[in-house]
Amino acid sequence: MKLILTQEVTGLGGPGDVVEVKDGYGRNFLVPQGLATAWTRGGEKQVTQIKRARSKREVRDRDHALEIKATLEASPIVISARAGAQGRLFGSITVTDIAEAIRLVDVDKRKLVLASPIKVAGKHTVTVRLHPDVTAEIVLDVRGKKS
Repeated sequence: MKLILTQEVTGLGGPGDVVEVKDGYGRNFLVPQGLATAWTRGGEKQVTQIKRARSKREVRDRDHALEIKATLEASPIVISARAGAQGRLFGSITVTDIAEAIRLVDVDKRKLVLASPIKVAGKHTVTVRLHPDVTAEIVLDVRGKKS
């Protein structure tokens, strides 16, 4: 099955890419989740629009990605969340919370990689995929505040 990706899918491609996948994967997962649309000959116009929008948001090149990496790794990101007496959080810190806390650079939450949910106050490491060759390791300082 031939599809046009509308969002980034890890291991498959980015927005605007035309990919060939198995019928069940496309029909049962990619299309219902809104990650892809069916490929048609008229879809070429859609592909160019998606790629144009993607190029505006994307990191320009490897050097630009290295600049962003230096900015992100310069200082720890501090997030405050409600916590109990032992520092255990009520709920967890999500990639959306982290993306909002990073105000220096507009980072897409889909580029953030968490090894496990953050449920305890303290220092944690989060990986940001900026470019296929560049990943940044940012330090996240989660501070518990009493409710």
